[in-house]
Amino acid sequence: MDKYILAMDQGTTSSRAIVFDHDGKLIGSQNQEFEQIYPKAGWVEHNPDDIWNTQVEVAREVLKKTGVSANKIAAIGITNQRETTLVWDRKTGKPIYNAIVWQCRRTAPICDDLKDRGWVEKIQKKTGLVIDAYFSGTKIKWI
Repeated sequence: MDKYILAMDQGTTSSRAIVFDHDGKLIGSQNQEFEQIYPKAGWVEHNPDDIWNTQVEVAREVLKKTGVSANKIAAIGITNQRETTLVWDRKTGKPIYNAIVWQCRRTAPICDDLKDRGWVEKIQKKTGLVIDAYFSGTKIKWI
């Protein structure tokens, strides 16, 4: 029985699903874009339902298009938008707010405040990162 790998790539502007065979040969792919939300200048969000629904849809479609049944998928590889941040309510399982996208600058004032209060060295030593709105920590604080 042939086995396949399903790669699921949830990107900044679209969701993709790609099927590879055991030798790494591309069997088929499917892509679907979703809406970018810009509530203010420099702010970027995604609707969590759009992320989920497009990813499920492209996975279904690529399996249908390639004729590969789900029981022939041996492994699933998942990639995402890295620092895009989404928080769920632990009781309801529902998102608390839209996903705050990696390039959103809404938390720059929080970062500036941390810098002004002398946190640069401590945060870099603890995390290896610089203070920047790109990273998820200040996005979580904002949410």
